[in-house]
Amino acid sequence: MSTVGNSTNIFWHECPVRSVDRQKLLNQQGCIVWITGLSGSGKSTLACSLGRQLHSQGKLSYVLDGDNLRHGLNKNLGFTPEDRTENIRRVGEVAKLFADAGLICIASLISPYRKDRDACRALLPEKFIEVFLNMPLELCEGRDPKGLYKLARAGKIKGFTGIDDPYEPPLNCEIEIKQKDGNCPTPNEMAGQVVSYLEDKGYLEAHY
Repeated sequence: MSTVGNSTNIFWHECPVRSVDRQKLLNQQGCIVWITGLSGSGKSTLACSLGRQLHSQGKLSYVLDGDNLRHGLNKNLGFTPEDRTENIRRVGEVAKLFADAGLICIASLISPYRKDRDACRALLPEKFIEVFLNMPLELCEGRDPKGLYKLARAGKIKGFTGIDDPYEPPLNCEIEIKQKDGNCPTPNEMAGQVVSYLEDKGYLEAHY
């Protein structure tokens, strides 16, 4: 007789090929690069530029894009606070698996609630790199690449982050990217900042 709730009578099965073995094979450290910020702040652009720069250096990464995941893994979730939390929880668990496989997992999501991002960090605290795209609302709304701010201002979208739903900025992120003298860094400059961090912390080589 089946029941609804947490799984029971399950056991963890260890495999002989370990995370350290996969890292040696790839000559890199698996980790999670979690990019957060308002809609229109440039998260997806940064994620793709970062993936391209890593690829050019012979490093294996994979991008988990928030919108893309809602076409598949999270297609049954909406935008209520509860669904947002479940959305981030699922992505965090998948990102942890990618990192365990030895990949540099680049997760690009608004992820507006601090507690949800912190829960993902807790899954792999020693290899979680939070990147805050700290772009002002006025800039993001001016870009409005998907026309969502316009719809939110017209009342056609409810619970839109930055308009009628809060965005809680990180308190202790590893990397913060923002405007300099009123100008936004280019995608390559932003990606380069993250790559430099990964290099400095030893993620782009295997540790024996």
